[in-house]
Amino acid sequence: MCSHVHKPTGGGSNRGLQYKTLPPHPSKVHCTHTSEHCRWRKLCGSLINVAGGATVEQFEQAKVKLSALRNDPGNEVKLKVYALFKQATQGPCNTAKPGMLDFVNKAKWDAWKSLGSISQEEARQQYCDLIGSLVEAEGPSTTEEAVTSTVSGAAYKTLLVNTEDDITTIKLNRPAKKNAITNEMYNEIIAALEQAAKDDSVITVITGAGDFYCSGNDLTNFQLQHGSVEEMAKRGGELLRKYVRAYIDFPKPLVAVVNGPAVGISVTLLGLFDLVYATERATFHTPFSQLGQSAEGCSSYTFPKMMGTAKASEILLFNKKLTAVKACELGLVTEVFPDSSFQSEVWTRLKTYAKLPRNSLAFSKQLIRSVEKEHLYAVNDAEVECLIGRWMSDECFNAIMSFFQAKAKL
Repeated sequence: MCSHVHKPTGGGSNRGLQYKTLPPHPSKVHCTHTSEHCRWRKLCGSLINVAGGATVEQFEQAKVKLSALRNDPGNEVKLKVYALFKQATQGPCNTAKPGMLDFVNKAKWDAWKSLGSISQEEARQQYCDLIGSLVEAEGPSTTEEAVTSTVSGAAYKTLLVNTEDDITTIKLNRPAKKNAITNEMYNEIIAALEQAAKDDSVITVITGAGDFYCSGNDLTNFQLQHGSVEEMAKRGGELLRKYVRAYIDFPKPLVAVVNGPAVGISVTLLGLFDLVYATERATFHTPFSQLGQSAEGCSSYTFPKMMGTAKASEILLFNKKLTAVKACELGLVTEVFPDSSFQSEVWTRLKTYAKLPRNSLAFSKQLIRSVEKEHLYAVNDAEVECLIGRWMSDECFNAIMSFFQAKAKL
């Protein structure tokens, strides 16, 4: 049964601040006048007047860099990082002042409140600049290790991949395009899953950068570059077959952290995940018939299995968009969380799961999957063959052309 919106437990801090607990009294947070602390005080003060705003992509990369810092920069800097993160993601401080005896949260509140009315864009820029300075102070290795993951020696261009606390996170990183999946991105996700299957992590998470989880296929995939329509359709079909099979074969627990709206293949694949956590802001939409296409990601099997044929048909045939709560009621989503506490609640739970015995989880996952693995292969093959035919049809071509023409008028 769906638990609907999960109520936050306590005042957990935002995931943007991933350091040890602050000292038990705010008096311990002030500068001790050592050269190290004074240097960071000067650095923090110098950032107050920085103008402009970093991109969402730069902000996401800064968060990854923060988690990879080797040295503790001190409580004063950590408070500044926390305050800038809150200002960048939520705007000026709008919460009640903690009680005098709640020392830790009062220190955080004071730091956030001190930023006044600076814009979220400016706070985002200051946050990125501060993290960049911290990384620079530690030397060149931290950034490269944290942000640059490799596929056969080449950096991922469309993903942010990192492993921390026994969790490998694959983050779709095209926020300006709502994380729409290009052909290049398909190949990089396949490679990232293959890498995660072999690394020492216990669980693997897929999520999105920015406000969207994923907006499905980038429809530029369907623009004819070279060769015939039939050749393009067959190439696309083989890539899709391989992509879906990477999820069917994945040997470890796989978790979707759905941080915003999800469309198309990012929805249909959820039936192959072991857990799906969603913010209450998420929606789930599979507009296949609007684009002259058909279901994929094994959803023609997994959706009727989890929610019944009638409900699955409403979604896959008639393009019904689901709220997060409704998706949870139908079994597509494991649990829904308030948007304000989504990241902190989910990642606290995942870190707990990652402490479980690695092999026990993997073997249990593989036992569950083995019961229907061959059937999933067959479903995937059938869906791909149907889609290849759809992509070569006039009906699909006209639907996609209508979509591009509608976008051009916007």
